[in-house]
Formats: sequence, structure tokens, C-alpha cells
Amino acid sequence: MLFNSYEFIFGFLPLTVIIFFGLVRFRLLKLATYWLTISSLIFYGYWNPAYVPLLITSIIGNFFFGSYLSTAKPGTRSSQVMLWLGITFNLAILGYYKYAGFLIDSFNHVFQTTFPIPEIILPLGISFYSFTQIAYLVDAYHSSSRNNYDLLTYTLFVVFFPQLIAGPILRHDELIPEFKKLKNFIFSNRNIAYGLTLFILGLAKKVLLADPLSPWVAEVFTHANEVTLVEAWFGAIAYTLQLYFDFSGYSDMAIGLGLIFNIHLPINFNSPYKATSIIDFWHRWHITLSNFLRDYLYIPLGGNRKGSLRRYLNLMITMLLGGLWHGAGWTYILWGSLHGCFLAINHGWRKLGCQMPNAIAWLMTFMAVVFSWVFFRSSNWVDAVAISKAMLGLSSITLPAGMKAIVPWLSQWRVEFAELSHLPSNYQQAFAQLAVLLGGVMVLPNTQQIMQRFQPSWQWAIALSSVTVLCLISLNRVSEFLYFQF
Repeated sequence: MLFNSYEFIFGFLPLTVIIFFGLVRFRLLKLATYWLTISSLIFYGYWNPAYVPLLITSIIGNFFFGSYLSTAKPGTRSSQVMLWLGITFNLAILGYYKYAGFLIDSFNHVFQTTFPIPEIILPLGISFYSFTQIAYLVDAYHSSSRNNYDLLTYTLFVVFFPQLIAGPILRHDELIPEFKKLKNFIFSNRNIAYGLTLFILGLAKKVLLADPLSPWVAEVFTHANEVTLVEAWFGAIAYTLQLYFDFSGYSDMAIGLGLIFNIHLPINFNSPYKATSIIDFWHRWHITLSNFLRDYLYIPLGGNRKGSLRRYLNLMITMLLGGLWHGAGWTYILWGSLHGCFLAINHGWRKLGCQMPNAIAWLMTFMAVVFSWVFFRSSNWVDAVAISKAMLGLSSITLPAGMKAIVPWLSQWRVEFAELSHLPSNYQQAFAQLAVLLGGVMVLPNTQQIMQRFQPSWQWAIALSSVTVLCLISLNRVSEFLYFQF
């Protein structure tokens, strides 16, 4: 079920909230927890009920391994075996549903074989709930989890619908204590108001800002071999903005929904396109994934404790696997590798102690991020290379025909003028829209900063009502969130 759908907004959400707090009012707290768990499973199964048993199997399996590890003596051979069995259990599920086709296809290409590629539909959120549970097992092994969670609470931790499909990625010791606080069962007018406001702001990002960019992006990326320099940059920047508004909008909605149930989910975005370095960017973009990769990959690999070269290697490995986490394809691996290189260069630069003006640092960071998103969005590496070449001017430099009257002297530098068929028909207006959106993400406050100024008032009520009406009118063109595919 999509957050940006009528059935969720007018059916699932109000029904879930009313019954949950209704049960709480009669002091049926256990029953309320059951209700929230069951409704979360219904939310997940609404997309494809066939994958609910897989989710439940994953939960029961991890609960079994985690329960054993939480009571076993750390470091013993039996606990080590159980940890690796648990990790293998998760990777086997993930490997079959997400990576089997990719591995067989790659094998066929390399060895010129013709093994059939299975057509497997990727279960929603499988990467999120698999890695969340692997982290739980690792923590249980290291004895940081001695809580002996019951199956109901553990299940709710995994399936809590605001964060089930696309995060934020949460640790068990962050979320489960929230479910156990008695005060979190009390209906809160304040949290309802804040939660609904956050949900509306996130919905507006998705519906009013991200979705209109989708046709522009698709036109460029589906004609990768035909686009010119201007079209390639237009498509890449449009996708840069679409992805941000889409995913940060989803995260805002998830945090808002959590707040309605008095659950505080961590922020996932903090104005990432204001970053002045790649290190800064990863402190602002998909923050919970960055923390996960740091805590469960980078630091166990040795982090920065074994010298500079080892640190750069660890960064490369971490980001490469981070890319693979996003999707089973070479474009994701290339995207992760690019960011691994960027981070290594950034750390090397810092070590030299050199400084550069903030404006230049921002521009270089933003260009690097935009360039890398081309690999993230492209269907295959051939398309990604074609668009990259166009962005670098290696194919040809062609400007819109209308610009010939403005800059005719560019013709002597082999710049051509022609009708650019992969730009919107009113490309001047489209460029102006991109400029406004880009300026907005660079200078305007983000959602968290806006919420710090939130006060229940008539002004806020009128503004939010207007935005809500615009969103609801636009829901006739409902689209999935981009991160659902991961």
C-alpha cells in the first residue's frame, strides 16, 4: 500500500489509529500491540499477499537465532556458529530473491553460457528488513542485546508499517524500547498535530515536487544514446531533484506516521545538497543507512585504525557493498565505487590540510553527486556511459535552436544549434522550474527546520489545508516511491 494513495489516507490510516487508541482507552495494551502488528502485515500484504509468509519466515528465523545468541556466552564456538547460520539465513533469502538473476546473467555474459534466468519478483522492502535483522543478530552476538524480546514485540519492530518498506533503517535498541514505554500508548494531541503536519509536508514533496519531474527524467534516460550535452545535464539534474524530493518526502511521511503513534523515528535527510564535501554529503543523505554501513561494515573492516591505505580500501569496500545493497546491477556497483573513490579522495584532501572556498567546494560536491546519480538511474552501464559522455561534451555540443540568436558566436567553436527533442516542449519554463527547485534545496530550510517553527494556529491550518487539497487533487496520478525497488 502506498502512503500517497486514497485507500491509505482515507481507509487504512484512520482505521488503524482509531482502533489502536480505542483499545488503549480500555487499557487493552497487549491487544493494541497485536492490532498494530496485524495492521502492519496487512499494509505489507496489500501489495502482494504471497510475500507475507516470506516476511514472517524471516522474522521467526531471526527471532530464533537472536534468542539463542542473547542467552549464549559471547565468543563461544556455538554462538559463532549460530551467528553465521543466522547471517547465512538472511543472505540466502536476499540472494535468491534479489541477486540470483543478476549473478546468473553476469555468469552467462562472462562464460558465454545460457543458463536460464529465473523471473523472480523482488519482495518489497526485502533489503531493509533483512539488514535490520542482520544488525540485530550481530548486536545479540556481541551481547549488546540482553533484552530477551518476546516474539510479538520483535515482530512489530520489523513490520511497523511507517518504516517497513523504505526505512528509516532502525536498530532494535532504538525502536523496541519505544514500543515498551507506557506513555507512548497515551493519545497525544500534540504528536498527532506534528505527525500529520510532517506527513502532509512529505506528501507535498512527493506529489507536487518529485512526481512532475518523472516524465522529464524518463525521456532523457530512455534515449541515452541520443541526448546532447544540454539534454543530458537537464535529465541528470532533474533526477537529482526527483530522487531527493521522492525519498526525503517518504522519510518525512514515515517519521510523521511514527509520531502519530508516539514513536520517534530518526531523521534520514538533512539538506544533503547543501553539502560542501562528499563526507558532508553522506552525513546528510540517507543518514540511517550511512550509520548502518559505518557500524556494521566500515568499523568491523578496521575503519581508520590500520593506516591510511587500509582506510581507503575499507571505504571502497563499504561503498561498493552499499551500492550492491541498493540493487542487483553493475550500475549500482559503479555508483558505489564512485562514491568510495570520492570519499577516499576527500579524506586524502583533508589529510593534506588544504582548504578551498565554500562556493567551489559546494559546486564540486554537487557536480560529483549529480554525475554519480547517472549511474544510479541508468538501466545499464552502456546507457550510463552514453549519458556521462554527453554530459562531458564528448559526443557533441548542441544547444537549443532558440539560443542561436543569443550566442551566435559559439558556432565558430563547433557548437551546433538544433531542436532538442528530448527536452520538454516549453524548455525555457522547464529550466526555470529546475532552477527554482535547485535554489530551494540550497537555501530554504528543510522539513525539520520548518517543524521547529510549527505552531498550531489559523495561519498554519490554512496553509496546510491548501497544500493538502493540492496533494489530494494530484493523487489521480499516483506513483510508487523510487526507493521501493530496493
